[in-house]
Amino acid sequence: MFTPSDWSAIGLTLKLATLTTLILLVLGTPLAWHLARTRAWWKAPLSAIVALPIVLPPTVIGFYLLVALGPKGVIGQWMLSLGLDTLPFTFSGLVVASVFYSLPFVVQPIQNAFESLDQRLLEAASTLRAHPLDVFFSVALPLARSGLLTATILGFAHTIGEFGVVLMIGGNIPDKTRVVSVQIYDHVEAMEYAQAHQLAALMLVFSFTILFMMYLINSRSHFMQKS
Repeated sequence: MFTPSDWSAIGLTLKLATLTTLILLVLGTPLAWHLARTRAWWKAPLSAIVALPIVLPPTVIGFYLLVALGPKGVIGQWMLSLGLDTLPFTFSGLVVASVFYSLPFVVQPIQNAFESLDQRLLEAASTLRAHPLDVFFSVALPLARSGLLTATILGFAHTIGEFGVVLMIGGNIPDKTRVVSVQIYDHVEAMEYAQAHQLAALMLVFSFTILFMMYLINSRSHFMQKS
């Protein structure tokens, strides 16, 4: 059975993943639209920045975020000048770190969906004098819904599986920053293998279910496009 500490970590992880995914959809969707449509010189470097979390070790990302958000960092000093608390070792800091770390897993599927749209439909809407915002919300978004759904699933799942970034920026504070991945690590360090196995098995089942759902969605989308 899960301990109260396990349940607290599970609840905190779900809360973190939900908030992070919502923020990423709001911020990442227009960014993906811009990357899919622009031909400007900054597309390549911007795409590289978005994709950085895929290749950088999580501890590297966590370290630089810790430095930037800390009391001696640029963002940390700016927040202190406004009378605000710094973000490291807080739940808000976890959200900021998770948004950055999961960014490519949301932006790239949406960008791919936008790039695969039939441009004739977008051009037809424009010739009918539709406002660019109308084209985006009424034509592009509905047609890219499979990409949006894939991005939602990947962003949520990736946030739940974080370890290095959340440990660096959030530490290991019970009921505040201790998420499931950190809780498993604590159980292993304490040689509580039974408790670690229960949480790890839960993560395994969850990850398989998420990936299975994503493949089903993609298969159905491809079938509908062919038909």
